[in-house]
Amino acid sequence: MLNDHAKLMQAVMVSGEIIGRKKLQKMIYIAKKVAFPFHERFQFHFYGPYSEELTLRVEELCNMGFLNEVKEKKGGYFQYRYTLTEPGKEFLSLNEVEMPFLQDCLADMNEQNARFLELVSTVLYFDNLSKEEVTDKVFTLKASQRYTEAEIDEAYQYIDSLKAKIQ
Repeated sequence: MLNDHAKLMQAVMVSGEIIGRKKLQKMIYIAKKVAFPFHERFQFHFYGPYSEELTLRVEELCNMGFLNEVKEKKGGYFQYRYTLTEPGKEFLSLNEVEMPFLQDCLADMNEQNARFLELVSTVLYFDNLSKEEVTDKVFTLKASQRYTEAEIDEAYQYIDSLKAKIQ
């Protein structure tokens, strides 16, 4: 049961700190799509792929004291910061999770902004479509974000660079 929890804890630990619920969702989804064994189910939502399972798992880890969630007021909204607690680190040291290259990929993703990760995750969500169809989907579903064709090209390049890290 706690295997999927441990994978999520490992993801937060190797990232150091993840700032933002949306960013956390996108990072786990992208990692899953580029070959890491995360099992949460995702549906397409307002900000791209979203997993209710992931949200519940984060909440459970916070309640168990393994994950620290800090809520900060930022202007007109709240922002959440996630870090692994000492008991979380202790649990992971006893329940090792083998995901080679995860740190390289997540550290890279953690340096990106949430808007770009939203685009990357959207591109990956529609990876069964042609690039032209994906571009149309992005322009339609994400019209308010005003993504450009250059940004979509950059998202494809970024996906390729993540996949290259794990080969």
